[in-house]
Amino acid sequence: MNNNDIESLKEALENSPDNIPLRLMLADKYFHLNQIETSELEYQTVLDMDKNNIRAKEGLAEIYFRRGKYSAVIVIVEELINRQKVTERMLVICAKSLVRQKSLEEAQDIYEKIINHNPDFEDKELDENLRMPSFNYEDDEFEDMPFGMEYDNEVDDKYYLMEKPDISFKDVGGMDHVKKEIDLKIIKPLENADLYAAYGKKTGGGILLYGPPGCGKTYIAKATAGQIKANFINVGISDILDMWIGRSEKNMQYTFEVARRNTPCVLFFDEVDALGASRSDMKNSSGRHVINQFLSELDGIENSNENILVIGATNAPWHLDPAFRRPGRFDRIIFVPPPDDVSKIKILELLLKNKPIENIDYNKVVEHTKNYSGADLQAIVDIAIEEKLTIAFQTGIPVPLTTKDLIAATKKHHASTKEWFNTAKNYALFANESGIYDEILKYVK
Repeated sequence: MNNNDIESLKEALENSPDNIPLRLMLADKYFHLNQIETSELEYQTVLDMDKNNIRAKEGLAEIYFRRGKYSAVIVIVEELINRQKVTERMLVICAKSLVRQKSLEEAQDIYEKIINHNPDFEDKELDENLRMPSFNYEDDEFEDMPFGMEYDNEVDDKYYLMEKPDISFKDVGGMDHVKKEIDLKIIKPLENADLYAAYGKKTGGGILLYGPPGCGKTYIAKATAGQIKANFINVGISDILDMWIGRSEKNMQYTFEVARRNTPCVLFFDEVDALGASRSDMKNSSGRHVINQFLSELDGIENSNENILVIGATNAPWHLDPAFRRPGRFDRIIFVPPPDDVSKIKILELLLKNKPIENIDYNKVVEHTKNYSGADLQAIVDIAIEEKLTIAFQTGIPVPLTTKDLIAATKKHHASTKEWFNTAKNYALFANESGIYDEILKYVK
């Protein structure tokens, strides 16, 4: 491969300028001689003549990869994948481009395609960044624990900020039907463990709370732990999801391990739909791995989940993978609506407890709180207090809250649940084959 070859090809192209195979040969030779700009020009000329020419696109992808134009590489290879005309080499440079752009989830998806096609594939850069390390929680030393911690029960468990809540059902205003469901599913089994054992039933299980935001799902979960004097772990998205491949699954597994070491324990997953979104909607494999790990932990196949009470909360149950609703997982699904009038009065009484008030007519206030959530009630109390503080700053004397103050606050704050019900009603009407959203329709009617 030398300049004589180049000159011969150029001469042939002068006589046959539309000869695509000759032009591709010339472009390849320029590339191997590291004459990148000239090579790119020839590949581009081919694409001008044949916009679907795969070899020219592969050549441009190689050039862009060498130049560090990783976004262009990804676009080209994604098109080849969609056309099912992609080679292993193209998948490799696409995966490397994604790694270098820190798009590790997408890179993992491409990497798995390569491994599935060629189990013996090895590449130092991809293996170091994407190959999932094996791990064993029974090892004496485990250097790659979640959150960078060593395997020390006391230290690790404290990281989760476990607490024993000092609130119980008596501190929850209203929500009587929710309390009843939780009592039957969680509290009664713990109080009558021997009876359950006689029937071969284990204590523990899962409940999914859903409804508009601000209606007390988190509060009722914490009150449940307080009611049974159990440990409480509030698991957020950031506690599980991690940018490093395989780390999220390990975090999920280790979270359940902490709960198993500290039973009875209420394991509360807020915004559970973010961790258990429908797998059919996912384009990358990383998210599916996390969901599969979550489902495996809920099943408790390898480890007993007895006395672990898993409560999930979501504002969007329609985004949750259906597999979570199977028996043994979140098998009790409870709609948590905005509080009714009686519950609103109880909530307001709790919110105003130990605050300076004067002859509050709760019924009259509630008349102005249609569609209000518990969080909305908290908002009007805060607004009313801020107005009173403005006066107190001038006089130095606390001024009691009145019915008039609270009603005035309702005019400054609108119900936050309306938008949620507009969306939920559509799902209840058109995507309710299993009947899980019947409670929404009853509430709306």
